[in-house]
Amino acid sequence: MEMSTPMVELTSTTIDIVLAFASFLLLLLMLILIFFLIFVCKPWRFFLSRSFTRSTTRIAPVSRNVKAEDLERPLVSEDSDRNSEVARNYDLEGASTQIEGHFNSPRTQGLAFKHRIPPTSPQHSHSDSLILDISEDTSVGQTLKRPSVTNISGDLQKVTEDLSHESEFGSGDKPNKPVPKHTVDQRSVLVLEVISGPSRGLRYSTQSTNKSGLPLTLGRVSPSALLLKDSEVSGKHAMINWNLNKLKWELVDMGSLNGTLLNSQSINHSNSGSRQWGNPTELASGDIITLGTTSKIVVQITSQTEQIPFGVGVASDPMSLRRGGKKLPMEDVIYYQWPLLGIDKFGLFGICDGHGGAAAAVSASKLLREVVADILADSVRRKRVLTKCDASDVLREAFTQTEASMDHYYEGCTATMLMVWTDDHENYCVQCANVGDSACFINIDDKHIKMTEDHRITSISERQRIQAIGEPLKDGETRLCGLNLARMLGDKFLKQQEARFSSEPYISQVVYIHQANSAFIVLASDGFWDVVNSRKAFQLVHETRDRSAKNGENTEEKIANILLTEARTQRTKDNTSIIYLEFGSNNRDSFSKS
Repeated sequence: MEMSTPMVELTSTTIDIVLAFASFLLLLLMLILIFFLIFVCKPWRFFLSRSFTRSTTRIAPVSRNVKAEDLERPLVSEDSDRNSEVARNYDLEGASTQIEGHFNSPRTQGLAFKHRIPPTSPQHSHSDSLILDISEDTSVGQTLKRPSVTNISGDLQKVTEDLSHESEFGSGDKPNKPVPKHTVDQRSVLVLEVISGPSRGLRYSTQSTNKSGLPLTLGRVSPSALLLKDSEVSGKHAMINWNLNKLKWELVDMGSLNGTLLNSQSINHSNSGSRQWGNPTELASGDIITLGTTSKIVVQITSQTEQIPFGVGVASDPMSLRRGGKKLPMEDVIYYQWPLLGIDKFGLFGICDGHGGAAAAVSASKLLREVVADILADSVRRKRVLTKCDASDVLREAFTQTEASMDHYYEGCTATMLMVWTDDHENYCVQCANVGDSACFINIDDKHIKMTEDHRITSISERQRIQAIGEPLKDGETRLCGLNLARMLGDKFLKQQEARFSSEPYISQVVYIHQANSAFIVLASDGFWDVVNSRKAFQLVHETRDRSAKNGENTEEKIANILLTEARTQRTKDNTSIIYLEFGSNNRDSFSKS
């Protein structure tokens, strides 16, 4: 009996400790639950949202296809230092000439561009998809509840029609005045190229007469015309539109979180943090647009008084070595010009694929156009081309003079240039010249014609040319001085060391395209042809043309992008650039109606 009393006391103490610990745990769980309800569930949003809904006085159309997360603020990248890497050696002057010319067919691809209702008060906060009047008692940082789309969808068509002729960003209360008749035929081509940031190498182009594609949006979510995979870019970051009254391109910030700079000057709304749109600012050729801190876009603007009488589509992507990996340096250069400066009825379309850098490709693309224009400025030589329907001498001389003018010793490029000209009956002649492995194919009434020659070391024709020089290649030898090409422009140092290198172009036969013919041309760099053969390319073209014809769409730009997507799907590991030209009665009909 004497031993039992301490044991009872010990047991009672243990129970007290256990109860105290359980009480502590229960209290801790209650605190965690309260914290979760307050800071995670945020129950007050329900009441504030109802209050805000009652204070809303006007709602603009909302697209059915826009998801709720489209309007969320962008995520600030934790590795912004890594993404801020800018190509310091990038030649801005060269970049502004990398795509020059005019598109007949704007990029459609089913994008739905929405106009903005002119605000009745300068205090409105809005985006391109949703416009709301916010009462003064709404707290800053409050999450706003999106209104039901079904309540306003019935007015979408009418509002779109009412705004279809609006040319500015809706900064005024009155609609724009009718455009003077003499300005209707004035056309301007806008080309945007991303020169730094995660989407470096991405390009987009449009023209001032593209009513369905304007205004165009720059942002992180679809359906932005220039879709940037940059976490510092807002879903709908900035907008570009053509001002018919001023005949100028204008840029406006759409209330982005991280801001928009034009030539290092902010164009945001003066009330920073309000997420209100800024004022429209005029663009000029050579301007640099910065979205956030890393994505920089160079602007190229060219004027055209004559529209290309056939369809043109252009697409390019630097690609990456593995899916989701870092983009490769962009060394392809696309160029096109119709008509040539001061030379009616003649145009050039080409791709230069650089190696060792893009400088040689930029120089070659500029020199080739200048030399051809100088040669054809001679009326005698121009008449000879038109009479004989043959530009072989012009193309050969253009390559010779370009090679002589280039001083690139350690950089070189391939060059594929297509010349197109019309006769007195509006029929077309096309002829191609090339060095390297960027290829050009034409399909005319379902007949396939290759208009280039492959100048890789492994090519049979190239090995025969080298053997004729007297220094044949050894069996199994696939490279000269580390290059898999035997013909290129530039690379002066290698050509001094190895006599088997050449800059002599291959000149194709002239292909005649009659008005009644249905024809298209695919010109692409080796990044495309390495993974897609001509048969597959033509199949994709035919399928896209058939689908687009049923929907009444312009196909050229869409086809170029579908071909680019196929190369990406096939995991190409090289820069890929594509020019697509389409000739035919259907294209002329659409041209005459535009």
